[in-house]
Amino acid sequence: MNVEKISPKKVSDSVAEQIEKLIETEMFKAGEKLPSVRELCELFDVGRSAVRDAITTLKGKGMVKVKQGEGTFVCEFDSTKWFPHHLLLPNSKDISELFQVRKILETGIVEMAALNRSDEDLLLIKENVSSQSVDGWEADYQFHMAIVKAGGNQIMIQLMQFISTATKKAMMNFHQYIQQNENTVKTIIKQHNQIYESIKTGNPQKANQAMIEHLNYVEEMLQVSILGQSSRA
Repeated sequence: MNVEKISPKKVSDSVAEQIEKLIETEMFKAGEKLPSVRELCELFDVGRSAVRDAITTLKGKGMVKVKQGEGTFVCEFDSTKWFPHHLLLPNSKDISELFQVRKILETGIVEMAALNRSDEDLLLIKENVSSQSVDGWEADYQFHMAIVKAGGNQIMIQLMQFISTATKKAMMNFHQYIQQNENTVKTIIKQHNQIYESIKTGNPQKANQAMIEHLNYVEEMLQVSILGQSSRA
């Protein structure tokens, strides 16, 4: 596990940030117990008070919960606290509004990725393009999350995680639908490749255009697959 050694300045805040990053990257998964205070002290090379204060900070953010006598656990994400429950069972208006949000967020995100991506980011994005036809929704989710992580904005990462969690059921049903249509799968893979190539060449304008074309297409297909109607009707 790769972690950064903690500087003396604001030790507990630095520890909290490190643990938060490990939670966001799912090194510490939802529902899992964190290492003990002693183990965290050794991991970050800090004292017990810094670790305890960091846990208090994370508890205040709702990221962890402390069970007396058992330890500290990563909290499960409850999407209903952030989005209306009906987004889990979308209607036409929900889909349109969801994609309005996605277009605003993801066109900006992909521009950031084109400017900030590392070689490791590119490899992860490409891997999820390659596995799209096999892994369906999971590869699609990981593709978009790899792009937002390449952008380097932690708030954007959390926003995309919230949106994906709230709409998971609908998107899983959508991918079951499109797996029956080889041409649709090929189109989405082609679009993902175009997005990847734009990020790889560091062209934010082309990346923006490739993303908007992709989201327009997916919105149209989602309307048809789940509601049996065209969004252009």
